[in-house]
Amino acid sequence: MKSFYLDRRFFVAAGLLVALFLFAFSASFLLLYAQIGLISLGALTLLDALILFRTRDGMRAERVAAERLSNGDYNPVSIVVENRYPMPIRAAVIDEIPFQFQKRDLEIDISLGSGKSTRVEYSLRPVERGEYRFGAVNVFAASPLGLIRRRYRFAADQMVPVYPSYLQMRRYELLAISNRLSEVGIKRIRRVGHTMEFDQIREYVQGDDYRTVNWKATARASKLMINQFQDEKAQQVYSVIDKGRVMKMPFEGMSLLDYSINTSLVISNISLVKGDKAGLITFSDKLGTMLAADRRRAQMQKVLEVLYNQKTNFHESSFESLYGNIRQRLTTRSLLFLYTNFETLSSLTRQLPYLRAIARDHLLVVVFFENTEMKELLASVPGNTEEVYLKTIAEKFAFEKKLIVKELQRYGITSILTTPSGLTVSTINKYLEIKARRLI
Repeated sequence: MKSFYLDRRFFVAAGLLVALFLFAFSASFLLLYAQIGLISLGALTLLDALILFRTRDGMRAERVAAERLSNGDYNPVSIVVENRYPMPIRAAVIDEIPFQFQKRDLEIDISLGSGKSTRVEYSLRPVERGEYRFGAVNVFAASPLGLIRRRYRFAADQMVPVYPSYLQMRRYELLAISNRLSEVGIKRIRRVGHTMEFDQIREYVQGDDYRTVNWKATARASKLMINQFQDEKAQQVYSVIDKGRVMKMPFEGMSLLDYSINTSLVISNISLVKGDKAGLITFSDKLGTMLAADRRRAQMQKVLEVLYNQKTNFHESSFESLYGNIRQRLTTRSLLFLYTNFETLSSLTRQLPYLRAIARDHLLVVVFFENTEMKELLASVPGNTEEVYLKTIAEKFAFEKKLIVKELQRYGITSILTTPSGLTVSTINKYLEIKARRLI
């Protein structure tokens, strides 16, 4: 493999010399200048090579990346570059990133003084879970002359797994702990009464229910104090994920399955923060994984590992098999978030008997998706007959989604119709609403 390359400056100078030689055919006095230029260019190129290769290890570079990447998020990757030459250096840094990103234009230009080091950063957004392999880090160094570049190749082979979106999980966890979920669109839901599970006595703040004022504590502290009650805890919350062909549909590079997996990770963590038990069920043409609900902190690592290994397929999902396993294994009434997708009312009708059967024993929330491309088509103004025809079809499909919601409501089944990007917020809102209304 070549250890040096001619720089752009060399080709510019060579091009000027070629032009000078051509002009010398009609103006012979230019020949002398062209010859002098050619000799000078050769001498300067040799001098530039001597400068760059005189120092054995003139550059050092090291990649710094997380042990795992978060699916669907922008993950920072940095490269530390050090100049060991006794002079300033211009360099181009090229990292060999995993082929899954299909990114071939990642080149970062830097300038470094003698003995200096710097950290360059870029970000990667994976859209599939699995193993991603980084290659070497390449640094192309050029001296102030800038006629050639010396290539440094640093072995930095690294396998980094891409897990479900743990960055999103941590962000929502911090907001939940600090009661700031409203910052990301989570609604503040008024509670219907309150539980009798006492938590603590604290100072009154604006917006608290005046009916919870503790007058004895107020008299002792000489300031308004209230009783704070906490939500009922230790209730089972299961994320039920459909891995069938309907979940293969992509949105912004990610499949509906991956959006569901990311949201399942978040809602499992939020339920643990709220004191409930989190569990997981996956299914397709047969039952996949069933992780029993638990509230121990180690449960999140189990959920993360299970979700990492889930794959979709092109099989038709069996809701009959799902119902049979839930009836057999879940003996306690639980909150079930079922992530699936129905495009037509007829597709729902086929599965409705099993959904109704599940809803008799558990609080079932069916989560399915709006077609975002259809929404864009509905918002457009048709300009010809074909566009009118396409918009009419889009309106029919959008109406079918509304009919699905009404059909589920008719049988007392709660539903969430959302865009893939709004899935997490919509699911958390529904979970908090159910908790506030004490439906489980």
